[in-house]
Amino acid sequence: MDSIDRDVRSHVLELLEGRSAHVDLESGLKDFPIERINDKPAGLPYTAWQLLEHIRIAQWDILDFSRNPNYKEMKWPDDYWPKDEGTSKKWKESLKQVMTDLKEMRDLVADERTDLFAKIPHGGGQTILREAMLIADHNAYHLGQLVLLKKMMTV
Repeated sequence: MDSIDRDVRSHVLELLEGRSAHVDLESGLKDFPIERINDKPAGLPYTAWQLLEHIRIAQWDILDFSRNPNYKEMKWPDDYWPKDEGTSKKWKESLKQVMTDLKEMRDLVADERTDLFAKIPHGGGQTILREAMLIADHNAYHLGQLVLLKKMMTV
């Protein structure tokens, strides 16, 4: 592996971890008031549960697309947002799955056998690099919303 490849992987892994420019998922959601995950403050379109579950679903879909040649496209937006309310158990399970899937994407990026720049054969020009950055960007966007909700609910 040359130094450019090593540096790109390192930077993408850091981006996926989320500890450079903003809070990481685990820290941002630590001590979230579980009893309030279904609250929807006035003027906001989503609950904390809906946001976390949306992160889980979208991240899983991106990971599945990245490595599954038999990938089946999901319907936007219906398949990407939960239809049920959250519970403490569902919240913990969803967060655990988010972290597991994030680790799997990080492992895919870290694997020297993964060509970050090769087009995904069953895609339309996407690469693993693009999909990893998409996960990082999407997670950061919605984590910011969750952190704001957490602050609003613990004031």
